[in-house]
Amino acid sequence: MEYHLSTPLSKEAVASLRAGDVVYITGVFIVARDKAHMRMAEYFKGQKELPFKLEGAVIFHGAPIVKKEGNEWKIVAIGPTTSARMSSLEPAVIEHGVAVIVGKGGMDNTVLKALHDYGAAYLSMTGGTAVMGARMVKKVLGLVWEDLGMSEAVWLLEVEDFGPLTVAMDSHMEDLYENVRRRVAENIKSMHL
Repeated sequence: MEYHLSTPLSKEAVASLRAGDVVYITGVFIVARDKAHMRMAEYFKGQKELPFKLEGAVIFHGAPIVKKEGNEWKIVAIGPTTSARMSSLEPAVIEHGVAVIVGKGGMDNTVLKALHDYGAAYLSMTGGTAVMGARMVKKVLGLVWEDLGMSEAVWLLEVEDFGPLTVAMDSHMEDLYENVRRRVAENIKSMHL
């Protein structure tokens, strides 16, 4: 199935997504990598309010290449980074309302369980498509935690029909990456070497 969704994402919309579906998203992306996830964890621990809303949000694992034009930022390129690095921090982010995570390479079983428990999904974007990604960004809405550095800060982006993204891990405990690993292991066992 193919879905065109708008943020903030409803629980019903995310629940309808199944591993293998194709998704395009319009609305707001919260771009956050390792250090931003660590900062969010500190906020959760201290019960401090984040400077952006996670409820129904999309978190994008990536770092944009940006340039400043006058007083505005322009995205030159934005592609996904390896999501597994954030696996230990992601369940708490999901628990705080994130509906969809976009990245590459998949995440671990603790994240899969959190996706199930809180009704969220993980979408995969093909690596090497950063220039194409930039074309789908309409505007930079904000820059948060600039002290972390430009690649680790949180960028708030307005995107239009951002995709194609593949549902790799859904809220029903389906994981495309694990399915592939299982099939490969079965195929290797059946080979007569």
